[in-house]
Amino acid sequence: MTNAIRILGLDPGLRLTGWGIITIDGARLSHVAHGVIKPDNAAPFATRLLTLFDGIMDVIAQYAPQEAAVEETFLNSNAASTLKLGHARAAALIAPAKAGLPVAEYAAKVVKKAVVGTGGADKDQVAFMIARLLPTAGSPTADAADALAVAIAHAHARQITSLNRRLGTAA
Repeated sequence: MTNAIRILGLDPGLRLTGWGIITIDGARLSHVAHGVIKPDNAAPFATRLLTLFDGIMDVIAQYAPQEAAVEETFLNSNAASTLKLGHARAAALIAPAKAGLPVAEYAAKVVKKAVVGTGGADKDQVAFMIARLLPTAGSPTADAADALAVAIAHAHARQITSLNRRLGTAA
């Protein structure tokens, strides 16, 4: 791989944070690794956030991505849950930033559209397409599949931006 870029995708959650690493070389996507960071639910809130942060830093140290992408938080009817998810998302944004990586953010609908073709896709459809697009990934958990989808959405966005630059047009 000559101009390959390694991308870390993150699907933040306080109970489970999915992560996925892909490489993009031209139009070719390749699976590198994926997994889930699972803080102890009985631990104090700050400790759970630290577990997420440290887990993401460990993934970055092990796989050396050059860029990161994080799924944006969706709002739900429970304000307290949304706020806690926002804290988990903050850990997912700060860890790659601390490592010096550029960090992009994508709405869930954008991620689903990039991978499945429709912003209203469900988790099963996303997992199905991840298995097709990255066959060496096997059958990742839903959280890891979502993280791989975030990385793929970022890879696609990079290609569009690069093409627009070469053509001299706006994104």
